[in-house]
Amino acid sequence: MIREFGSEDILFLLLATRWTILLTLASALIGGTIALVVAVLRIVPLRPANWLAIGYINLVQGTPVLGQLFIFFFGFSVFGWSVGAWTAAVTAFSIYASAYLAEIWRGGLQSVPKTQWESSAALGLTYLQRLRYIIVPQAVRINIPPTVGFIVQLIKNTSLASVIGFVELSRAGQMLNNATFAPMSIYLTVAAIYFVICYSLSNVSQRLERRIHVAR
Repeated sequence: MIREFGSEDILFLLLATRWTILLTLASALIGGTIALVVAVLRIVPLRPANWLAIGYINLVQGTPVLGQLFIFFFGFSVFGWSVGAWTAAVTAFSIYASAYLAEIWRGGLQSVPKTQWESSAALGLTYLQRLRYIIVPQAVRINIPPTVGFIVQLIKNTSLASVIGFVELSRAGQMLNNATFAPMSIYLTVAAIYFVICYSLSNVSQRLERRIHVAR
């Protein structure tokens, strides 16, 4: 029986939004940890490490995230392993995020002037110490805008998790549309929620960027 779209449905969408946010946070944290390692491997003066990082980045960026979702959700059943929608989504989006963040952060690390590397080396700092105390703090300022831009993209891409049955914001909208057949009201509400999240994140990024530049 088709019913009208009401306030309780908006509440349902808001509750589903928490899963969109949690999925984004988990993927960004896990993916960011992997990305930091890959970004460092990408710039260290060791060719095999560079090749390994480049191969990983090209493999992930060269395949659609939807295909990666299917592999983790359906693919492991071939070996008799059952993977839940949450686990598959976090794994796929973490790997996806790690490849793109690694390239963003690699660009930030390499944009630090060469003289900073040379000066810190002259002080007797090891390579890791130069990264930790000299290079990374400067690269962070450069990397804030593109990193936030990617996370905004990641928030919107989490809607793809709906195809494996994970109930986040987009999937909740589909479920409500099946019950109310009010696509205009439902999807405008879904779009408005995405906009509020992404716009708020962009504003926080701009304030943080201004504060860091003032402190500098």
